[in-house]
Amino acid sequence: MGKKVVLTLFICLLSSAVPSKGKDDVGGRNVKLLFAFGDSYADTGNLPSVSVSWKTPYGLTYPENLPGRFSDGRVLTDYIASFFGVRAPLVYRRIKNSGAKSVVENGINFAHGGSGVFQTLYDLPNMTTQIDFLQQLIEKNVFATHDLSSSIALVSLAGNDYGAYLARNGAFQGLEGFSRSVINQLMSNVKRLNSFGIKKIFVTGIGPLGCLPQSTASNSYQNCNAALNNFSMSHNQLLEQNIFQLNSEAASPIFTYLDLYTSFLSALGDGPNRLKPCCSGECGGVDKNGKKKYVVCGDLSRSIFWDSIHPSDSGWGAVFSTLRESMQTNLG
Repeated sequence: MGKKVVLTLFICLLSSAVPSKGKDDVGGRNVKLLFAFGDSYADTGNLPSVSVSWKTPYGLTYPENLPGRFSDGRVLTDYIASFFGVRAPLVYRRIKNSGAKSVVENGINFAHGGSGVFQTLYDLPNMTTQIDFLQQLIEKNVFATHDLSSSIALVSLAGNDYGAYLARNGAFQGLEGFSRSVINQLMSNVKRLNSFGIKKIFVTGIGPLGCLPQSTASNSYQNCNAALNNFSMSHNQLLEQNIFQLNSEAASPIFTYLDLYTSFLSALGDGPNRLKPCCSGECGGVDKNGKKKYVVCGDLSRSIFWDSIHPSDSGWGAVFSTLRESMQTNLG
């Protein structure tokens, strides 16, 4: 793969309410709130309505017609909320001017598609700023101490940082050192979340970037790109080591690593068209005459990927079926 193609790939990577039956007692405590931070894998509608995530056919299949998500239906945040027996939290942009507790009774989603640990190519709140938003609400007494102690946090970040790095530097030189900076800052951020009283924080690794449709289109969606997958594994190994160290220092399993890499590979299996997106072409795009620039597959339940980067609703379901095992194991 040429440098120009890889650069384009990384620039695009990760650009980017489930009803429950009641709150479950998880690990001996009642989960009351969910706070989500990160990028398009976690965003449930923080980007403005001009974003492609608000356009047809995004939000196509889920019965409640979920708008603003980079999927035909649910994303990772929705599945994790359902796992804990809470509704998916409202997006920050809808409640930032309100201090009413009733508005944030399920928590808040601060994630923005296209954001990163550091500032990316887009003028969006990075993770530090997203956490600042939460701190401001805490200082306004929107959340009491007991609310925070019975809450969980989801952190899904890192892919966009690498895209921004390559766009600015034009080469892979120094990327390894930058990766360490990304993870060091990410660790500082999750420790800050814990300092607010949040006792369970889930941090995702990077999925197999070489298996994204963006990576496999050049070979007709037949094979994953090994070099990109190796990069994913390198990032994840360092991230997991750092999370292990944080838990050792805390003498408690506060931080849980969510292995998206293994979960995605498990969901993909070895079936036909496993790497092909359901929405092909310029998903969500139309020409000046209103003609669609995309085609949607006939059976979304068979597609792991919705578009060239993001999983479908059923794809996230398949990925989460593996993730939930590690979540259950690490709850305490």
